[in-house]
Amino acid sequence: MPTAIIIEDNPDALQLLKRDIETHHPEIEVINTAQSVVEAAKILRKSQPDILFLDIMLGDGTGFDILEIFPDLTSKIIFVTASDEFAIRAFKFAAIDYVLKPYSEEDLDNAIKRAKSQLHPDKERFDILKKTLASPEAKPDKISLHTLDKIIIVSLEDIIRCEADSNNTIFYLKDNQKVFVTKTLKYFADMLDHHNFLRVHQSHLVNMQSISAFIKTDGGYLLLKNKETVPVSVRKKSEVVEILDRMHRS
Repeated sequence: MPTAIIIEDNPDALQLLKRDIETHHPEIEVINTAQSVVEAAKILRKSQPDILFLDIMLGDGTGFDILEIFPDLTSKIIFVTASDEFAIRAFKFAAIDYVLKPYSEEDLDNAIKRAKSQLHPDKERFDILKKTLASPEAKPDKISLHTLDKIIIVSLEDIIRCEADSNNTIFYLKDNQKVFVTKTLKYFADMLDHHNFLRVHQSHLVNMQSISAFIKTDGGYLLLKNKETVPVSVRKKSEVVEILDRMHRS
C-alpha cells in the first residue's frame, strides 16, 4: 500500500487534502502530516513516504528547505501551490508535478497517477523550479523535456527549432540532437512565448536567435543559421517580417 505524507501550513487546506486522498484514493495511506519545515524534518527523519505532498510556502520556510535538508529523499513529490501564472510557468519549465489550489478531484487524480509513474526529480530540475519561482520577472535559461523514457535538461539557447509531429513535438538542438517530446507544439509555444521563440507556422516554432534571413520567394520561408529552411504561413508572414525588422534595427 503506497504511503503519503502531507506538508501544508494551512490547517484547513491540510485537512481537506487529507480527506480527499482518503476518500478518492483509499489505496494510499496518509501516514503523517506536518505544518512547518521543522515539524516535517522530524517526521521525515523517522520515515519517508512513497508520495510527499509538499506546499511551497510554509510558515517557517519553504518546501525547498525540506528538500535541501533531505537531498537523498526518494519520495515522489507532488507540489501543492496557489494558482499563480508564474508558479505554473515554473513547474512547466522544470517538468515537475504540481496541484493548483483550489484543485478538482480530477486534478488530484491526474497528479497522483503521474507521480506513481515518474522518477524522483533530480537536483537540476529542482534548481530550475526554485530559480524560476524566486525570480518570476527573469527569463528561465533551461527547460526540462519529457521524452518517452527519461527527462532531459536543455538550455533554451541550444534549441534551434521545434516541429509538430501529430500531438507530439520534436526539438532540434545545436548538437544535431533530436528530442521527441510527448506534448503538443501549442504547449511549448505558449510556454516559450516572450522567450525569443516565434510561432511561424502551425507546425513550426523557431528560436529567433537561429534565424539568418527571411526569404520572400516561394511563398516566404526562413533561412536558419544552420542552413535549414522553415516555412512561414501566410497569416504569420507580416508578423514575422515586422519582428525581424525590429530585431535588425535594434
